[in-house]
Amino acid sequence: MRRNAALFVAVSLLSGLGGSAMSLVAGIWVLDLTGSAGLAALAGLCVYAPVLAGPWLGGLLDRAPRRPLVVGVNLALAAVLLSLLAVRGPDRAWLIFVVSCSYGLSYVLIDAGETALLPAALPPARLADVNGWRSSAQEGVKLVAPLAGAGLYAWRGGPPVVVLCAVVPVLVAVGYAALRLRAPEPADPRPTASRPHGLRAGLAVLLRRRAVRVPVALAAVSIAMSGFTTAALYDVVVEGLALPSTFLGVLACAQGAGSVPAGLAVGRLVVRWGASAVGVAGTLLFALGCLGRCLPWWPATVAASVVIGVGLPWTLVAAVTAVQTHTPAALLGRVSGTANTAMFGPITVAIPLGSAAVHTGGRPPLVVAAVACLAAASAAVAATGRRGQSGSEADRRDRWRISSGRERSRSFR
Repeated sequence: MRRNAALFVAVSLLSGLGGSAMSLVAGIWVLDLTGSAGLAALAGLCVYAPVLAGPWLGGLLDRAPRRPLVVGVNLALAAVLLSLLAVRGPDRAWLIFVVSCSYGLSYVLIDAGETALLPAALPPARLADVNGWRSSAQEGVKLVAPLAGAGLYAWRGGPPVVVLCAVVPVLVAVGYAALRLRAPEPADPRPTASRPHGLRAGLAVLLRRRAVRVPVALAAVSIAMSGFTTAALYDVVVEGLALPSTFLGVLACAQGAGSVPAGLAVGRLVVRWGASAVGVAGTLLFALGCLGRCLPWWPATVAASVVIGVGLPWTLVAAVTAVQTHTPAALLGRVSGTANTAMFGPITVAIPLGSAAVHTGGRPPLVVAAVACLAAASAAVAATGRRGQSGSEADRRDRWRISSGRERSRSFR
């Protein structure tokens, strides 16, 4: 199973490299072609928009062999990326928006597919650890990929970046094809007419089981508030701290510096304390980081970014692990697609709301985000308390099952 774990981490590293580089270059390219900052921002929004169709796109993964579909999506993405070689002037800028939407669609399908493939490739004991390692790989590569992509674009223009980013999904497809699955991928045996729709089937699992519902809700609130505070952070840096906008790059590196060790540690924390407890801890850390960014002292802002870099991956890894652990195999595509929509869909609304709220100043939106996260964490703790001993016993049984799997998995090492 070490081989499969290494392949998943390598796939995450490569995906983060290509996606991070292209997402930044796409906006810069549109800005250079059109001179419009609004259109450049729209290229980024195109990447997030397809997540709203997550339940239905995830349903495709339950109706078709998952690995071939994920491999095919990566190869199709490589072909679509190469269409950007035809961009020569403003009249072809629309191709960049098409590719951005294609990236968004591929993210939804690949994320849901990878979530569904992990339990078939790894024993339960390794899921939390590998999810954490994948998070560290993705966050670590974000420290260098955007700068490398922007540097290559400044040096040679868009085509070299396009070729580099088109090679990445081909390598990712090879990685998926090399996985050794422990059992045949399950399919939903019911006829199409009687099969639950993606949204209904996904919501049924998310809402029915507290062990899944709580971590996903905490991740949704934290990720939404990260989008809500994006404009506020710009205002705090430029207006509140009177620093150049390039200081945002320092904060991004600080956040990544927190995310890398956080991803390495989160797997063991989930095994020991459970996904809900880790989700609560991550949400509280994110709230603390928002309040730290309100302080009129730049070292505090840097430290707050490190804290946020720890909190956000904890909430996300806890939610993804809960979905993988508590979802029937035949429904993993739909449920993970629905969970992705629940976690990342709100950010498409939160970002413009935060841009409007920043007119009141940079710090009020940060305080609102901290209060929202504290309220979500308190509600999660209160819900656990109302469950009483039975809820605690269920959580202990889940942790015992994962820990027992950890002991059994040693035979695979």
